[in-house]
Amino acid sequence: MKCTVRLGNLDKHKSTCMVIGIFTSRRLSPIAEKLNKISNGYIRSVLMDSSMQGKIGQTLLLHHVPKLFSKCILLIGCGKKGDINQENYKKIIYKTIQVLNNAGLTKAIVFLTETPIHIKGCNVYWRIRHAIEVTHDAVYSFNQLKNKKNLPTSSLHNVIFSLSTNSELSIGTHAITHGLAIANSIKMAKDISNMPPNICNASYLATQACQLAKEWNHRITTYSIGEKEMIELGMNAYLAVGHGSRNESLMSVIKYSGALDPKTHPIILIGKGVTFDTGGISLKPSENMDEMKYDMCGAASVYGAMRVAVELNLPLNIIGIMAGCENMPGSYAYRPGDVVTTLSGQTVEVLNTDAEGRLILCDVLTYIERFQPDTVIDIATLTGACVVALGHHMSGLFSNYNPLANELKIAAEQAGDHIWRLPITEQYQQQLDSNVADIANIGRKHAGAITAACFLARFAHKYHWAHLDIAGTAWQSGCKKGATGRPVALLSQFLINRANRVTKSS
Repeated sequence: MKCTVRLGNLDKHKSTCMVIGIFTSRRLSPIAEKLNKISNGYIRSVLMDSSMQGKIGQTLLLHHVPKLFSKCILLIGCGKKGDINQENYKKIIYKTIQVLNNAGLTKAIVFLTETPIHIKGCNVYWRIRHAIEVTHDAVYSFNQLKNKKNLPTSSLHNVIFSLSTNSELSIGTHAITHGLAIANSIKMAKDISNMPPNICNASYLATQACQLAKEWNHRITTYSIGEKEMIELGMNAYLAVGHGSRNESLMSVIKYSGALDPKTHPIILIGKGVTFDTGGISLKPSENMDEMKYDMCGAASVYGAMRVAVELNLPLNIIGIMAGCENMPGSYAYRPGDVVTTLSGQTVEVLNTDAEGRLILCDVLTYIERFQPDTVIDIATLTGACVVALGHHMSGLFSNYNPLANELKIAAEQAGDHIWRLPITEQYQQQLDSNVADIANIGRKHAGAITAACFLARFAHKYHWAHLDIAGTAWQSGCKKGATGRPVALLSQFLINRANRVTKSS
C-alpha cells in the first residue's frame, strides 16, 4: 500500500476517488461545501434524498458528480461536528478504507485528515500517522497458507492524505515515514503471530531474527542460546518449561546499536515466546486451545519494535529478546510439585505448569543483567486474570519505577495502544510464599495478574523494569480470530520518545 501526503487541490485528481466528511444532520465539512458549490448543489441534493445522516461509519458513494473531474466521491459520516475523538477518527478511517477496497477502487485522496479533532496531541502528525496505521490494518489479511486461486485481491494500492497548507507538508512527510515503519512492523508481528505452531516454533523465531539481521546488515546482530548453553548457564526454570517438547527451546537475542556512544546502556525488550501452550501437565481445556499459538505474541511484538528502531535509525542501543519454547505434556515434562533453581539462585516450587511464562521470563530477567541495562520492559501474554481485570481494551502495566511507568502511559496515549497500571505491593508478594522453596510460581485464587507480576519483580531489582501483560489485547477470537499486533505501536512510540529526548539533549 502506497501512502503519501499532498496539498488538497480539487482540480488535480482526475483518476482518483475523493473522500470527504459529512457530519450529523447532514452538515457538510468545509471541503464538502466547496465541492457542493462547484457541482451546483448536487452533493447536498443527493444527500438530502438519501438515508445517510452523517453518523459515524455511514457511507455514500457518488459517481459522475457534475463539474468534478474526480472518478467518484465517497461521503463518510463523521458524527457530531467538533466532537471527534481519537477512537472515532480511527473508526472513520478504517471504514473508509474498507469501502474503497470493496468498491474496487485503486486510488483515493482522503480529505479526512483536515477534519478537526479537539483532543490534546492530535495534531497533523498524529492524524497522518494514525491514518496510515489504520489503513494498513484495514487491508491486512493472513493468506500465506491458503490456496492462491481462492484468495481475494486488494484493489486499493494508493492512498493520498490531503493537507491544507504548505507548512504541514514536512510534518506530514515525517508522519508518513513513522507511520509506514510502524504499520509494516505491525504487519510482520501479526504474520509471525498468526503462523501455526507446527511452523512457528522457537527455531522459527530465531530464523526471523536472523533474517532481520540479514536485511539490515551491520546495524543488527543476533545470536541464539540453545538448551545446551542454558544448562551451562543454569537457566533451569526456562529449561523446565520446554522439557516436554521435542522442539528445542531457543532464546533469540537481537542487538541494535544506534547510539552515538557505543557504551550507552541499552534499553532491553523481552518477549514471551511460548509458541504453543497446552498448559503442560496442568492441561488447559480443549475449547479454543488452538488460540494458544498466540502465546508468543510478546516475542512477535519485540521483533516488530526492533524493526521500527532500525528502520527509523533511532539513536538508541536496544536489545530485543524473543524467549522461545513450547509447553507440552509428556514423560519428560515438568510437574506440579517440582522445585527448580533459577539462574538467579532462587528456588521455585511449581504449583501449576500452566503458569510457565513467568518461569521463562525470570531466567531471562536475570540473564540480561550482564548488559547493564538502562531500562527493561518485558511483554507477555501472561495471565487470564489480566483479561478478567481489564478485558480486551487495555494491557496491564506493572513497574518498579514510577518515571518509567509514566513514560509508558504517555506513549500509550500517543499511540492509541492503551494500558492501565496495576500495583505490585508487599501484600501481594506474600501470596507467593512456599513451604518448600523460596517462592511459589502461583499465588492464591485472587489477583492472579498482580501476583504474576510480583513474581517477576523478584528478579528485576537491579534495574528499572516494567511488565506489560497483553493477554487480553494481543489477539482477538471468534470469526475475526487473529493477532492484533499490539503492543508494537506502544513500544515504537516509547522508543521514538526516548530517541527525541536524546536528540534534544545532544
